Amino acid sequence: MDFSLNEEQRMLIRTLQTMGEREKLKERAVQIDRSGEFPADLLGKYGKMGLLGMTLSPDHGGGGQPALNALLAIEEMAKYSPIIAGPIFESNVGPVRVIDMFGTEEQRKTIVPGVCKGELSVSVCMTEPEAGSDLTSLSTKAVDDGDHYILNGRKVFITGGGHASHYFVYTRFGDAPGYKGIGGLLVEKGTPGFTFGKQEDFLGLRGMPSCELIFEDVRVPKKNLVIKAGDFNKLMLTFDIERCGNAAMCLGVAGAALNESIAYAQARQAFGRPICEFQAIQFMTVDMAMKLDAARLLVYRAAAGAGQGLPSIYEASMAKCFANEMVIEVTNTAMQVFGGYGYSKEFPVERMLRDARAWGVAGGTVQMLRLTMASVLYGRRFDQRRGK
Repeated sequence: MDFSLNEEQRMLIRTLQTMGEREKLKERAVQIDRSGEFPADLLGKYGKMGLLGMTLSPDHGGGGQPALNALLAIEEMAKYSPIIAGPIFESNVGPVRVIDMFGTEEQRKTIVPGVCKGELSVSVCMTEPEAGSDLTSLSTKAVDDGDHYILNGRKVFITGGGHASHYFVYTRFGDAPGYKGIGGLLVEKGTPGFTFGKQEDFLGLRGMPSCELIFEDVRVPKKNLVIKAGDFNKLMLTFDIERCGNAAMCLGVAGAALNESIAYAQARQAFGRPICEFQAIQFMTVDMAMKLDAARLLVYRAAAGAGQGLPSIYEASMAKCFANEMVIEVTNTAMQVFGGYGYSKEFPVERMLRDARAWGVAGGTVQMLRLTMASVLYGRRFDQRRGK
């Protein structure tokens, strides 16, 4: 197997590194964390650079590139901040991929070009107050009403909430139980009856919009149906590449924490010499590097093994689960390398640790991912309701 990047991919990384220096993204990440403001001005710049919609159809303005290229871009920009990498994530591995792959021609023409230019964005709306890990229990409901559906329900912890122009809503159609009644509707911001709750104030990922969505008798045209009831498998297939994007965020944050630790260990003096000369520090940084590289190989395998299609649920789940736990371990060790300074907001590793904690919850908890992998290993589904 060839694990080396091709020249196009290496050039992509160099271009992003140059941009990061030019735009002072390291300093920008500190400002975003302190202010909690989303860097909307980056959308236009990303659009001109072709970073938005890299994986989407060229027929509608996308780049038509393999998923791995997008993950490389997400990883590189997440070294500055997941918020800075956020638009690249959402436009390449987010719900717009569902529209690009399974939507109607009209939906693709309406949404994809705008996303690629940075003019539109799409948020995925899955989690509810009583339905998170168990999506088949969601209660948001769409009722047939002639040329429209009447949508009612609530969604919580929706990334991009209040900021995105469009919302891809997982909803139940009719009274069919479980996954058989679930499909997806596209709802535009500003539609009557569609409102937002207050913005969440999280431990980390400050600057990432997130809020509750409230649907009260919202009339959604039937032409906005992207995934019909019963095609739940299509929703989950595309979700696996989003999980790879989540893991790529972890690679970026952990990579930055490792780089900061190495630089600090060479500059910090103790007992008359740089602390990198002490075996304890050497072991800690090497352990960080090993865990990071192991996670990177799992993530790249999940993406590259799928070519331009979708990764296997097993490989995507394993990559995300391992990367989610790795980034917490690596950023925690980075704080230990920094000692007391690691706990200070004057240095970046405390922010990295706060940001790291989010990924093992978003996009499927590590516990649910283990259940998914167990189902593959044993060749059977385990019903958590019955404990079998």
